[in-house]
Amino acid sequence: MVAATAQRIVATLLERHGRTYAEEAGITLKDKPSPLYELLVLSTLLSARISSNVAVNAARELFAAGMRTPQHLREATWQQRVDALGRGHYRRYDERTATMLGDGADLLINEHHADLRTLHTDATTEKQLREALQEFPGIGPTGATIFLREVQDVWSLPHPVVDQKVLDGAQRLGLPTDAGTLIALAPDGQRARLAAACVRAALDRDIVDDVLAAAAD
Repeated sequence: MVAATAQRIVATLLERHGRTYAEEAGITLKDKPSPLYELLVLSTLLSARISSNVAVNAARELFAAGMRTPQHLREATWQQRVDALGRGHYRRYDERTATMLGDGADLLINEHHADLRTLHTDATTEKQLREALQEFPGIGPTGATIFLREVQDVWSLPHPVVDQKVLDGAQRLGLPTDAGTLIALAPDGQRARLAAACVRAALDRDIVDDVLAAAAD
């Protein structure tokens, strides 16, 4: 694929499907404690075997109920967490997830002063950062990847984060499947948006068809 064609596909992809999952959940991601915590909650929800739409809706319900910080989530009752997850139709995992989120809030408050930025400042490698994230209940390798994929334009350490799901979407779109070459096509500050859009393409063939048809016009 010539570079001009790849750039046109990326531009079309970003224009039509370039929202991060954090943006979809109503998170204005910044290097500040509250939005980073919101992303951790979203990453926990997205880790389950459930559709991304349901996970995003459940996150929005938690945040609408005031659970945007670990302190506020811990102050909420377990039943209030379950109810919020239920309103987002996160029902298969609502009780277990309500417990995990409470335990995670406790860990963040007690071990990291309620501030996820300490993980970034304390880590010297991406591996260390991934391991630190996986100490939180409900965050395994998949959840850590989701968090780092979304935060890569905010934090300097994970640079870039291009996992297999991103590459699967890139392949469907006819884009480069070398991580460095692919992410270099992203405009400044839009690596996370390109990664998220490629994930959506990997999950939904209609997105691939939409982008390729629009890019060909």
